[in-house]
Amino acid sequence: MFPALEMQLKQETHRLPDPYEDFMYHHLQYYGYFKAQRGSLPNSATYQHIQKNNPRYLLNGSLGEKDDLLPDTLQKEKLLYSHMLSSPRLRSRQLLYDELDEVNPRLREPRELFSILSTKRPLQAPRWPTECEVIKENIHHIEWAPPQPEYLYQPTGNEKVPEIVGEEKGTVVYQLDSVPTEGSYFTSSRVGGKRGIIKQLAVTLQGPEDNTLLFESRFESGNLQKAVRVDTYEYELTLRTDLYTNKHTQWFYFRVQNTRKDATYRFTIVNLLKPKSLYTVGMKPLLYSQFDANTRNIGWRREGNDIKYYKNNTDDGQQPFYCLTWTIQFPYDQDTCFFAHFYPYTYTDLQCYLLSVANNPIQSQFCKLRTLCRSLAGNTVYLLTITNPSQTPQEAAAKKAVVLSARVHPGESNGSWVMKGFLDFILSNSPDAQLLRDIFVFKVLPMLNPDGVIVGNYRCSLAGRDLNRHYKTILKESFPCIWYTRNMIKRLLEEREVLLYCDFHGHSRKNNIFLYGCNNNNHKYWLHERVFPLMLSKNAPDKFSFHSCNFKVQKCKEGTGRVVMWRMGILNSYTMESTFGGSTLGSKKGTHFTIEDLKSLGYHVCDTLLDLCDPDQTKFTQCLAELKELLQQKIHKKFNELGRDKDLEGSWSDISLSDIESSTSGSDSSLSDGLPVHLANIADELNQKKKMLKRKKKKSLQTRKQRNEQYQRKNLMRKLKLTEDTAERAGFASTLQKQPNFFKNSENSSSLPVKNENPRLNETNFNRRDKDTPLDSSMVTLILPKNKERIQNKKPGFTVSCSPKRTINCSQEPALGVKPNWPRSRYPATKRGCVAMAAYPSLHIHTYP
Repeated sequence: MFPALEMQLKQETHRLPDPYEDFMYHHLQYYGYFKAQRGSLPNSATYQHIQKNNPRYLLNGSLGEKDDLLPDTLQKEKLLYSHMLSSPRLRSRQLLYDELDEVNPRLREPRELFSILSTKRPLQAPRWPTECEVIKENIHHIEWAPPQPEYLYQPTGNEKVPEIVGEEKGTVVYQLDSVPTEGSYFTSSRVGGKRGIIKQLAVTLQGPEDNTLLFESRFESGNLQKAVRVDTYEYELTLRTDLYTNKHTQWFYFRVQNTRKDATYRFTIVNLLKPKSLYTVGMKPLLYSQFDANTRNIGWRREGNDIKYYKNNTDDGQQPFYCLTWTIQFPYDQDTCFFAHFYPYTYTDLQCYLLSVANNPIQSQFCKLRTLCRSLAGNTVYLLTITNPSQTPQEAAAKKAVVLSARVHPGESNGSWVMKGFLDFILSNSPDAQLLRDIFVFKVLPMLNPDGVIVGNYRCSLAGRDLNRHYKTILKESFPCIWYTRNMIKRLLEEREVLLYCDFHGHSRKNNIFLYGCNNNNHKYWLHERVFPLMLSKNAPDKFSFHSCNFKVQKCKEGTGRVVMWRMGILNSYTMESTFGGSTLGSKKGTHFTIEDLKSLGYHVCDTLLDLCDPDQTKFTQCLAELKELLQQKIHKKFNELGRDKDLEGSWSDISLSDIESSTSGSDSSLSDGLPVHLANIADELNQKKKMLKRKKKKSLQTRKQRNEQYQRKNLMRKLKLTEDTAERAGFASTLQKQPNFFKNSENSSSLPVKNENPRLNETNFNRRDKDTPLDSSMVTLILPKNKERIQNKKPGFTVSCSPKRTINCSQEPALGVKPNWPRSRYPATKRGCVAMAAYPSLHIHTYP
């Protein structure tokens, strides 16, 4: 309808393209939302030009078509967007529609670059290995603090030690079908684990009178392999090992149903691996009643009697097993109960907590939640950065950093509860928490091994290895959580000083809470690494034991987080060990630790950080003086045990602290060290090939001494052979006895015939002898008398020249002790009956081993 206007607009658009339209064209085309030509989209500059010159008209379909006059600009813009977006060529899921299915001219929120929690979508479901069956029920427990202390069990010495019967004489009432063990390795994962219908593993009850317990452990952090009913109320339990291994059975967590109230049940776990356990000193298992939680708001509590930890007498030729047995009475009939080694804290529990932080409008301002990496199964490893916003860049750069992590060992849920207590305090509005956020940047890794936590492992990841022995690894694909953690801390050290690194763990053989650190060899900071633990023991005297702390760096612990971070330059690098049992200190002596006790320790960590960085260094100086006094006492005690005297008035600080302290009583690192399972199989094949190649290849000499000895033997052997050949050819000289002045008148005439008589023979004998085994000293002593006898049996009066210079190749170096050029003045001596001695005087003296 307006050809002139259309032509003008096309020319202007061609000359001056709209930057926004150009960007959107490339953007939509790249993502596949727009597949038409550039000219098919209305241009914003074109629309603005037409609107300016012809306000009564709008573009609809194509340029030039007349439209009705719209009352206001808003309706015009809405109509324009409706036309643009109704085109079948333009598809986008980023556009929002209202209830009337009309286009709302605004985009959706952009997709998040990191997989962080959001209120606009549900939690990320845990990913399981495809071999694992997972029930659909959601298991959740309430937090509860018992009103009264839960005392340790006092052994009487009369505890029953049940005989292990096994499934031969018992009835299997629960057993996992397929469990990945040693020899297999992780390949893939999916949400919900194994595909297909979930089997009913528990037995089918025959009626209401059937009192068989129904077991289940196919849920997050669950661990039970098999249950065998050996009596009416007695069951033998077998724990599942860490996936893709044949060891690490300590953590247990399972469900029982169809309980009876007044009956006394006995449970016996038959395949524990640690010879020592806190169950021998009074630790009790944990019980959770679903009925109590729903009706009385009571959560986990310590229960059990007749508790005994002992060695399994069944000997199958493999590693020895240990048993844990206990009796219990359930509080209700037909109840659903759970047993656990310690208070469970699952991956879903962590996500729920982080979701509440992300939804909090105040906490989300100073707590930034990001993804550090993905685990082997694809689960998110979360990284929290906690600090108050700084006013200036200089203030932000001046802040020191603190790095905290937990659950590298998935079965040590103690670490998660300490971490939760720390986060509760540092994210609060307490003045101390605000001060800490002002002066520090906190990097927090609340769950380093989510895969192990999900599947119910005790110590390993899905690589079948202990991650706390691989902080030096370069295998990013096999140990992503550890590799990215170390890399993050390495970058952090380049930006700012890291004041403290602490990894939260659990301990199964010692009570109380304590730290493992690293002795500092720098005299400027001597004993400084012990100040923080000592301060923590003063702030929590009924929970933390400084005397249980250890600062020795063992070779087998070189791959742990604390040692690797210490070698990277972090002076205060620790592993915090929280007991599975209870306390032997102060007001809590003889009682179990509760969830609140562990959470309170997280607060004490924050309080101790403030003491450590207090501008008033009075506390620091007092702790340092106390440490020196304690160390002097320890040195005196050590030397008294050795029966030696030591003057500590002089340079006693030069004594190596590692010699005074004993080694830590942690786990054996060799049990979980090495390559991942799938790489270990390849490495075994390569080692077998190398061994085969070594067998085919002749072993080479290793040292210079060995090479010299062989060289000397070859030279000696060569000279002996030449001497022997010369003596055999001495008959030629006897034919010249009638000419006694022959040798006097011609110096070389005696040697030339010997040399040229058969030169190839000498070469042949030499080469043949070289191929034989080198002579040793015994062979030399046997050969020399034979040669001497053979030469002395010749007729007296003949002369033989045995000069090595005339019989061996001059390019060969002479053997040690054999002169290459004998003086000609010795030749007349042969006339006096000393033929052999004059020919090789040194051969009787120099023999070689």
